[in-house]
Amino acid sequence: MARPLRFRYAPGRWDEARVRRDLYDDLDSNLGATMEAPWFKPPNGFEAVRFEMDNGDVALFCWDGEDAYWMGNTETPEALWRTDKKGFEEVPREVTRWVTRELTAQLHEESPWLEPYPHLSWFFLPVFLSKDGRETTRSFFHDHAAGFPDATRDEALGFYEEFLATGVLDDYREVMAGKLGTSEYLDLTRMTASMGEFNVGKFLVDRGYDIVPEIDVTTGHAIDYRATKNGEGTLVEVTRPLPTSKRSAGTPVAAVRDTAETKSGGQLQEHGGGVVLFVDCSSFPDDEWRAVRDEKPEVHHRPAVVFRVRPDGRFDGYTKGRVPLDVPF
Repeated sequence: MARPLRFRYAPGRWDEARVRRDLYDDLDSNLGATMEAPWFKPPNGFEAVRFEMDNGDVALFCWDGEDAYWMGNTETPEALWRTDKKGFEEVPREVTRWVTRELTAQLHEESPWLEPYPHLSWFFLPVFLSKDGRETTRSFFHDHAAGFPDATRDEALGFYEEFLATGVLDDYREVMAGKLGTSEYLDLTRMTASMGEFNVGKFLVDRGYDIVPEIDVTTGHAIDYRATKNGEGTLVEVTRPLPTSKRSAGTPVAAVRDTAETKSGGQLQEHGGGVVLFVDCSSFPDDEWRAVRDEKPEVHHRPAVVFRVRPDGRFDGYTKGRVPLDVPF
């Protein structure tokens, strides 16, 4: 499985003749390719080309005589195999801006339904245009409402656009977007579970918390968030049970118990306390959620928050134990 989009840094003396010989000829012989002018003006001092492959892949390359940068969702030409990979924040800002404009324009040309959601488009760009995951990740939002039952595509997109537009996760875009994965196989279970972290992020931000994801702890694990307000920090871990139609558990209550037990009996048990477990039941349709809310089952860990959010931003839930966070239920 390919990873989300990243740059390749290729220092050295490049000119159009070398680009054609070392990059275009390789791509054309393997995939069939055209080498064209970019759609947007390249960074000042750089020359640039755009490669479009017969199979729909695309790649961008820019150079200034000393430094060169490649970004593509296609085979890497042999001349670039030993080059260093770099994230979006590890290359000059003007290069990142140019590549982002090029790829965003392509994304919106291919999937115009994403254009009304600019921050979501930008945030998930590394997976929306990844080599293996460009179809599955877009399908997850377009055809499956990002894991929300009984919701439209635009309701789900609007929900995540509103949260992501706050910018609170901008600095962590690559790791958080990468949680969707870049597989050719549409793994709804994993993708839906990954969106549970965004749901909890919105829950916390709406209540005035500053959040930092992926907190390394002494057990060797990474806890999903540290939530901080008024100088006090709380670690938060997220799990998301599947509705009964998608799993072997016979009832919604059993689904919640089983999923929470898996999380609490492993990672949280090793950590030894001090973590709030959030159990995100947003995949449950109304009737299944009502059964959980009415019974309020234990989740093998305290403190815990069991909740469900709808795309209009309504949170509903219950707590177990003394939760050291501002929770409205």
